Amino acid sequence: MTDCFDNTAEILIEALPYIQRLDRKTVVIKYGGNAMVDEQLKSSFAQDIVLLKQVGVNPVIVHGGGPQIGQLLERIGKESRFIEGMRVTDRETMDVVQMVLGGLVNKEIVSLINTHGGRAVGLTGKDGGLINARRLELTSSSEQTSEIIDLGHVGQVESIDPSVVKMLDEDDFIPVIAPVGVGKDGASYNINADLVAGKLAAVLGAEKLLLLTNTPGVLDNDGQLLTGLDAGTTDQLIEDGIIHGGMLPKVACALDAVKSGVKTSHIIDGRVKHSVLLELLTNQGVGTLIRG
Repeated sequence: MTDCFDNTAEILIEALPYIQRLDRKTVVIKYGGNAMVDEQLKSSFAQDIVLLKQVGVNPVIVHGGGPQIGQLLERIGKESRFIEGMRVTDRETMDVVQMVLGGLVNKEIVSLINTHGGRAVGLTGKDGGLINARRLELTSSSEQTSEIIDLGHVGQVESIDPSVVKMLDEDDFIPVIAPVGVGKDGASYNINADLVAGKLAAVLGAEKLLLLTNTPGVLDNDGQLLTGLDAGTTDQLIEDGIIHGGMLPKVACALDAVKSGVKTSHIIDGRVKHSVLLELLTNQGVGTLIRG
């Protein structure tokens, strides 16, 4: 029994310097993947967020919802089309995107956090002028021609006004943000959640950016986890082709964040219960850390 108490005390003491370091600091977390669909992982994520807020950290959540959008489109008989991994989003599809991201998914996350004792507030990038967007222009080039591919209401971040997020943080609320922005023409745009999380972390001067994934983190050619990377090493790994494929845009987002002033970015395994706490408050971590 004494050993059990000692182990519990050691775990708490191990967390102490991390809690002190993160006191009143902002951590932006991109929530997605298995952590958003597995019931146990959803519950553990909500508990992690509530505990962070309780010990003085300011978590800000940006979430995705691609699978849920696809499911609803299928139910209404509308085919999903993708170009280079991005969903072609006409006006009808954009209506579904807003319904799913700003409604169903966002409110489920808010409810889950509040059920575990937090005070979460759901937003989209349209609330309080948070995310100003512009249409994403994708260029297809060949030897003969270069043409712009129309993805519809797919956007990129023009600018971010974090006033509403800061106000919520100061009043001890937890912002939960759907990555939908608005253009100068009043049109709504669906924006990649990783991109929004990275840009928001930079604007907020966040201490950390966490990107939850369905992988252990960044792996080398032998499948070994890479961590403790700096910007120069990460650039070289990209140039050498070790970081490639689906991991490339996530690493690019993490790298952009640290180059823009975020202290560290973390690409972590969201399939692990309590992955957020393990990465932030323990020595072991559960992913790849990238610093500037």
